[in-house]
Amino acid sequence: MSCLRRVGPTLVLLLAGLSARADNWPQWRGPTLDGVSKETGLPARWTATENVVWKLKLPGVGGSTPVVWDDRVLLTSEDGDAIVLLCVGTDGKVKWKKAFGKATPHARTDEGNGASATPSTDGKHVWAFAGSGELACFDLDGKEVWMFNLQDRYGRFDNQYGIHSTPVLHKDRLYLQLIHDGAAVVVALEKGTGKEVWKVERKSDGVAENKHSYASPSLWQKGDDAYLITHGNDYTIGHRLEDGKEIWRVTELNPKAKYNPTLRFVATPVATPELIVVPSAKNGAVVAVKPDAAGTVSPGSKGELWRKTSGTPDVPCPLVHDGLVYICRENQGILTVLDAKTGQQVYSERIYADRYRASPVYADGKIYLSSRKGVVTVVKAGRTFEKLAENRLPDQMSASPAVANGRIYLRGFETLYCIGAAK
Repeated sequence: MSCLRRVGPTLVLLLAGLSARADNWPQWRGPTLDGVSKETGLPARWTATENVVWKLKLPGVGGSTPVVWDDRVLLTSEDGDAIVLLCVGTDGKVKWKKAFGKATPHARTDEGNGASATPSTDGKHVWAFAGSGELACFDLDGKEVWMFNLQDRYGRFDNQYGIHSTPVLHKDRLYLQLIHDGAAVVVALEKGTGKEVWKVERKSDGVAENKHSYASPSLWQKGDDAYLITHGNDYTIGHRLEDGKEIWRVTELNPKAKYNPTLRFVATPVATPELIVVPSAKNGAVVAVKPDAAGTVSPGSKGELWRKTSGTPDVPCPLVHDGLVYICRENQGILTVLDAKTGQQVYSERIYADRYRASPVYADGKIYLSSRKGVVTVVKAGRTFEKLAENRLPDQMSASPAVANGRIYLRGFETLYCIGAAK
C-alpha cells in the first residue's frame, strides 16, 4: 500500500491544497523584494474586457503598487486633498478607506504624487507612507495602531520632485532612507510602535541635484543572513541591520572625472542571494556587486563582479532571474538582457515605444513590462527575445504589476484592474 493511500483521502486533499497554495505580494517588488513571483497559470493576453476578472474605479491618482495578502488588496491613492489607504477585497469591493496624509503637488505635471510609496503588510498590519510625511500603521480591519510625520521627527523634506521612497519591512522593523537637501539619514523603526531603533547619517560628497534620491531601500537576503541597501547621492551603500553600520560602498556611479550634478538616482538596486545589481541614472553605469563585498567597491575591485559604463535604467528597477539581468530603459521602450555572471549583452530589443516608470516583473515564465500609456508588453523569459503579447488598457500607469493567488493586479491612474485567465 502506498504512503498516500495509508494516510487517507482527507489528508491527501489537505496536502494537495497546501502544495498548491499561492504566494501573497506583501510589499513593493513582491515576496522576495526582487520582482519575482512563483505563480503559474497567468494570462499573457488581455483586453479592456477579456481576462479582466474585475475593475474598480479609484478615488484619485497614485503610483503605489498594490500589495496583496490572502483576500485583501491594499494601496494608497489621492482622494481630493487627502492621501488614503484603500483595502479592497479580491472580489473587487472596497472593504475600508482611511485618510492618513495630505495630497502633494504632482511631479513633472503627470508623474509622482503623494501616493507613490507602496504599502507593506505582514498579514496582520499594513504600513503606509504619504509624500506629505505621514507614516502610519493600521490593522487589516482599518484600525489605526500608530502614526507620525517623518518631517516632524527628521526634518522638512527638500527634494525637487518630492519624497516617494518606499520603506522596507523585514521581520520586526521598518527601514527607511531619507536622502534630500535637508537630510541624509537611514532609519530603523519598530514596526509595532514606530519607535526609532537606530538612525545613521549617510555621508556623501555629492552636490546639487544628486542630493535628491527618489530610490527606495532594498534588502539582500540569503538564509538567515541579510543586510540593508540604500541608494542615492552618488553612492550605493550596504548597512548592517542591527545598527546601520556601513558594510560596503559602491563608488564611481557618478565618475569624478566627468561629474554630472544632475545625476539623481530613481531606480532601486535589486538584490538576489548571489548577485546585487546597482543602477545609476541617465544612461550611466550598471554595477554587479558580490553579496560578500566589503569596504569600497570601485571599478575592478574585489567586491565587483562586473561593471558596464552605460545602459542603466533611469526609473524602472533591474530584474534578475535564472542567470539573466533584465533592464527596461525609461524613455525608449528598449528591453536589454545581460548575462548575470559576465554582464555581456544577450539581446536588446524594442518592446513598445513609450515612457516606462514601472519595474518589470517575472512570473510564469514571462516578463511583464508596463508603460505609461497603459500598454503591458509580455515577453517570454530567456535568452531569446520573443514578444508574447501587447496588451492595452484605457488608463495611464506608473505602478508596477503585483502578482498573487493566480491574479495580476494592475494599478492605473483611474482604475485598479484584476487580470486572470478565463475559466
